[in-house]
Amino acid sequence: MSDRLSSELKYDHPEPRTIDEFLDQIRSQYCKEDLKRIEKAYHYSETAHEGQIRRSGEPYISHPLCVSSILSELNLDAPTIMTGLLHDTVEDTAVTLKNIEEEFGSDIRLLVDGVTKISQISFRNTHAKQGENIRKMIVAMGKDIRVIVVKLADRLHNMRTLNHMPYEKQARIAQETLDIYAPIANRLGISAWKVELEDLSFRYLKPDIFYELAQKVSKKKKEREKYIDEVRKILNSEMGKRAKIKPIIQGRPKHLYSIYRKMTQKNIDYDEVYDVLAFRVIVESMAQCYEVLGVVHSLYRPIPGRFKDYIAMAKANNYQSLHTTVIGPDGERIEIQIRTHEMHLVAERGIAAHWAYKEGGRADDKSAMRFEWLKNLMDWHRETGDSDEFLENVKSDLFESEIYVFTPNGDVKELPEGSTPLDFSYSIHTDVGNRTVGAKIDGRIVPLKHKLKNGDTVDIMTSPHQKPSKDWLKYCVTTRAKSKIRAFIRSEERKRSVALGTELLEKEFRKHGYKLESFVDTDHTNKFLESIGAKGIEELYAQVAYGKQMPLKAVERMVPDFRKEEDKPKEEDNSSFLGRMFKSNKKRKGTSLIKVDGMSDLLVHYAKCCNPIPGDPIVGFISRGRGVTIHQAACPKTFEIDPGRRVDVEWAGSEHAQERHTKIRVVCHDIPGLLKLMSDAFTANGVNIHNAQIKTNNDRKAICVFDVVVKDTSQLTRTIQSLEKIKGVIRAERMHYS
Repeated sequence: MSDRLSSELKYDHPEPRTIDEFLDQIRSQYCKEDLKRIEKAYHYSETAHEGQIRRSGEPYISHPLCVSSILSELNLDAPTIMTGLLHDTVEDTAVTLKNIEEEFGSDIRLLVDGVTKISQISFRNTHAKQGENIRKMIVAMGKDIRVIVVKLADRLHNMRTLNHMPYEKQARIAQETLDIYAPIANRLGISAWKVELEDLSFRYLKPDIFYELAQKVSKKKKEREKYIDEVRKILNSEMGKRAKIKPIIQGRPKHLYSIYRKMTQKNIDYDEVYDVLAFRVIVESMAQCYEVLGVVHSLYRPIPGRFKDYIAMAKANNYQSLHTTVIGPDGERIEIQIRTHEMHLVAERGIAAHWAYKEGGRADDKSAMRFEWLKNLMDWHRETGDSDEFLENVKSDLFESEIYVFTPNGDVKELPEGSTPLDFSYSIHTDVGNRTVGAKIDGRIVPLKHKLKNGDTVDIMTSPHQKPSKDWLKYCVTTRAKSKIRAFIRSEERKRSVALGTELLEKEFRKHGYKLESFVDTDHTNKFLESIGAKGIEELYAQVAYGKQMPLKAVERMVPDFRKEEDKPKEEDNSSFLGRMFKSNKKRKGTSLIKVDGMSDLLVHYAKCCNPIPGDPIVGFISRGRGVTIHQAACPKTFEIDPGRRVDVEWAGSEHAQERHTKIRVVCHDIPGLLKLMSDAFTANGVNIHNAQIKTNNDRKAICVFDVVVKDTSQLTRTIQSLEKIKGVIRAERMHYS
């Protein structure tokens, strides 16, 4: 399998096998003093890792050597290269950070420490734990961006050698690479790494589709190379004649994952993906970029809506180019990118092309300002208390923006495709977003759900009496807008809960002849608050409202010497809401799929918005009258609920195994016999189809939604993989959230 992979995913930089080979590779990049320090770091790492072997059977030192080689592609400074060589020493050997500082100085120590902390992140734990670990990564990035660059190089080499890992680990590592690391590489502007990380992840997540697509691309290799040569000759000739420009022109097929993504987004097969070829035209100046664009559009008919000027309005990662898609020779759609040599350097190396380091490895202020998205992530780290929501924010924000709109003053705002006036208003200020009542686009009033387009001038209308509502979440796509709306909703819910809890507690105190305010701030009460994990009296009020604390229990604990033997309440009257639920159900046979706070046999309700099944990361929220409501951990609805209602939940063991409903969506060609093949795939995996809905369209495509009964996520995954292997199926996926 590894030979097959290497034939499809090639990378230009050769992997060194020895320190001498590596030094030969980088000799022209570094001074003699730096080369000596790099060689010293290698020998130190080699000694530390002596006797350790990788799963491939190679000496462990081969890994840090290759990581440093990958880093050298970006012409990074010597400390970063040395960190690549030393990055696993503290984690995997007896070497300490103090040893690193003594040998190589405080700068290297800080970098190695940062990479070590990120390396200790375990993605195998719960969803909430993953969110906390991503926080650590973002904090490390904020302190020194070189830390995450080293981690990206480490992940890239691990992905190149992932075939030596067990199958179950391959899928997990590939998924987190696609979710987190490839988007970070994109945000840093390191396109070569981003492309390879995506293709490698694609290969391990959907191997059958990957190799089928690779085979189709490979079949047309000679034909494609001939076509590329033809277009290059035409462009070179015409640019020389018309504009006296001698450009560098590169032609290549788009990478496999980008082709697959286009197929899935448009529900089309490979043969219907027309613009699989991309050309790069590199010139001397910005003015020549626009001259070349004029030549291209005079030669070939441009496709409406496919021109983007990322020179006038650079992307958030500083990427600059002109993009246009045209009808080339023989009616082929081709994408052409036009840029200067400097723009090309930034496009390939990203942050490394312009990141300036001061003494101690700090970035200068000008460079730091260029990465506003990193500042936003740091702000969310400080503002967002909930780990699940923070993780969702990070994943959403890492994907690149697509449109540019203007304020009435002419300032540019970069927003994701599909953004609405609400996204725009929250990008200006939270108060503006919260008070938005409408918007004008180029002077015309539009509703809040109106989707903005490139070049729109947006004027927001506000009212001091307006407040956000849950419905607004349907009308916005940006992380900032959603997080601010959710924060307002949770705040309002919290206020109502505190008011209700206060009322219930005051009533209970009066019932026993006391006044609540007399016992609010006493040592006795403060000890009680500490024992239940409440940070203040308002949190106690909220817990009372949610049923996590009973009023009588609070009175008993807040009033010294309250309980007397003659009026000692019954145990069940003094228990929490969960405790009473348990006692009311204790005679029932233990068949619950869920354990709440370690207890089974509780009344649970599965949220219809996300329909969790065994194996999903889950969270539980107390709902009066419905027991505990179970959601998938990443369900967007959970971010609107006050975290004070959350309780610890987990799936019970196999002895409680029950089947659960979920939905699978299959996009396929409308051909005879395909439905039978899909039905056979369900049967082969022991999955029963409860209901099926099938719709066809004019393009001879079909969208099938199957309501199925499964035991857990493993059975579901196997079924989806079986469906995707069927010829004629474009893609199969679980429908997560309604």
